[in-house]
Amino acid sequence: SNVDAKADKEDTKGLVKGKKRKNQLGVEVAMIPKHEKERRSSESLLMSQFPVTLKKQLVDDWEFVTQLGKLVKLPRSPTVDGILTKYLEYRVKKDNKISDSCAEVTKGLRCYFDKALPAMLLYKKEQKQYKEEIKGDVSPSTVYGAEHLLRLFVKLPELLSSVNMEEDALNKLQQKLLDILKFLQKNQAHFFLSAYDGDSKGADGAKGK
Repeated sequence: SNVDAKADKEDTKGLVKGKKRKNQLGVEVAMIPKHEKERRSSESLLMSQFPVTLKKQLVDDWEFVTQLGKLVKLPRSPTVDGILTKYLEYRVKKDNKISDSCAEVTKGLRCYFDKALPAMLLYKKEQKQYKEEIKGDVSPSTVYGAEHLLRLFVKLPELLSSVNMEEDALNKLQQKLLDILKFLQKNQAHFFLSAYDGDSKGADGAKGK
C-alpha cells in the first residue's frame, strides 16, 4: 500500500541521511549526562563513517523492492556466510594471521544477521520469499547476500545500544565493523547485484499490498 511504501521510504531516508540525524542529535546531546553523550557518540561512529557509495546502494535497494516490485533472487552468491569467510581470508593475507577478536566479530555478525533478518531486515514484499526459502534448519546467512547484510549494518547502532559494553570495547568493535564495511565497499561490484530480477507480485498475498 501507499502507506507501507511511505513508511519504508521514511525509514530508509532516516537511515541513510546521517547529516540530518546528526543535527537533530546535536540538540538532544546538550540535555544528557556526559557518559551518555560519550556512548551515543560511539554508537553514531558507524553511521557517521558509513561509505557514501554504500548509502546509495541502500537507496537503490529500497527502490528496487518497494517501488519497482523486484526482489533479490535467492540463494545469493556469495552468501553472507561466504562474504564473512572471504573477509577473514582477506585479513589473513593482510595480517598473516586471524586475530581472535576478528573471528569473534564475524561470528557474532553472522549470528546477529540470522536472528535480525526476519525481525527487522525485510520489507513487507519480501516476507513470502523468506518463508519459501528459509525452512527447517536453514540459516539465512547461507541463503541471503550482501544486499541484506548491508541493511544489518544500518541497524547495528540500535542493536549495540542495548549491549552492556565498556566505551573502549565498543569503540574497538565499531572500528572492526567499519573495516568490514570498507571490505564490502571495496568489493561492491562483485558482492552486490546491479539489478534485481525477482518478481514480488503476490509476495505479500495480493498485488499492490
